Amino acid sequence: MANIWSLEAKYSYWLKVELAAVKAWSELGLINSDDCEKICKNASFNIARIDEIEKETKHDVIAFLTSISENLGDESRFLHYGMTSSDCIDTALALQINESLELILKDLNLLLETIKNRAFEHKNTLMVGRSHGIHGEPITFGLVLGIWYDELKNAKSLLLHSKDIISYGKLSGAMGNFAHAPLEFEEKTCAILGLKAAPISNQIIQRDRHAQVVSALGVLAASCEKIAVAIRHFQRTEVYEAEEYFSKGQKGSSAMPHKRNPVLSENVTGLCRLIRAFVNPALENVALWHERDISHSSVERFMFPDIFITTDFMLDRLTRLIENLLVYPKNMMKNLNLTGGLVFSQRVLLELPLRGISREDAYKIVQRAAMKVWQDLQDGKNALNENGESLFLSALLCDEELKSKMSDDDIRSCFDYSYYLRNVDLIFSRVFN
Repeated sequence: MANIWSLEAKYSYWLKVELAAVKAWSELGLINSDDCEKICKNASFNIARIDEIEKETKHDVIAFLTSISENLGDESRFLHYGMTSSDCIDTALALQINESLELILKDLNLLLETIKNRAFEHKNTLMVGRSHGIHGEPITFGLVLGIWYDELKNAKSLLLHSKDIISYGKLSGAMGNFAHAPLEFEEKTCAILGLKAAPISNQIIQRDRHAQVVSALGVLAASCEKIAVAIRHFQRTEVYEAEEYFSKGQKGSSAMPHKRNPVLSENVTGLCRLIRAFVNPALENVALWHERDISHSSVERFMFPDIFITTDFMLDRLTRLIENLLVYPKNMMKNLNLTGGLVFSQRVLLELPLRGISREDAYKIVQRAAMKVWQDLQDGKNALNENGESLFLSALLCDEELKSKMSDDDIRSCFDYSYYLRNVDLIFSRVFN
């Protein structure tokens, strides 16, 4: 990725556009085949020479073209013919972004495959689902991974769309009016480069296209940060359901030898913040003065190399993190039982309307027992009573109003974890089809 955004590469993309334009003019009859061949064969640039010329001209494209012309003969008069600087720069930038997105999509496909593999590995690994950070109902770690997978698939769709949106070039001249070149010149040049011709442009390709690319990367980063934050939560000592791989000889703290910190996911979190920070400048680049100004240029010189290199690195780091993630099913089950069976409350609640009890009365019965369990837990009671039954089951079995509608066996049957696994296969078939 860094190679795509090197100074050498930038000028190489510029040259690629200039040579495609020469070929297009040759097809249109403006340049004879001999001159076209000479230009394509001998055109080259020297970065040190470009820098030297630019010190005087204060114009990078002119310095670039002058450097090339010094390697050509009289045929150099056809270089950049009928073009303005942005014809070269914006069309070349489309090529750079397109190739960068190819790498990002390759990274993302690898991340998706890694998540998918881990999801099937833990398809039926029971854990507690949390709402507001509070225990809700049993889910599986595979379902958590499935959510991540599906969300990243959506991000991939946005990236594919933005790749199509950015794959446009323009060679319409200084004001976009094609006064000095026919539309066929633009169409042929773009076709040679594998781009589409912008339907209309002024002096630049409109920056809404670039903003869509950056916004798609921002959405991708938001979803990746969501994954990283979840892993950080799972690694908290009080939770400890999963953790980053801790290699032999690794150190977590200069002061506390016991520390095993989620440093990779914290790093991913920070990188994602940086990626998203470019979204606002990209959106602000859309509103330029009249047919253009160059306030967007200084932003893009930083933005595109940084956002693509950072995203590339972040995706690689997150992929390796998930691939090597240590998962602790026993701790997941321990946490699932932490609240003394309260995770089965809705299961009991939904049985009562089937037995003639209004939802309001059913809720009161179940909540009454649940609040007793919360109090017992606050008082330091074990989640399981002396009979090995959960506090919640014990409280329900003592509720006469509930027992008038449900037998003890009926109540106990609600405390079955397999009940929450019955549709996991169907969910997986929808997500990983």
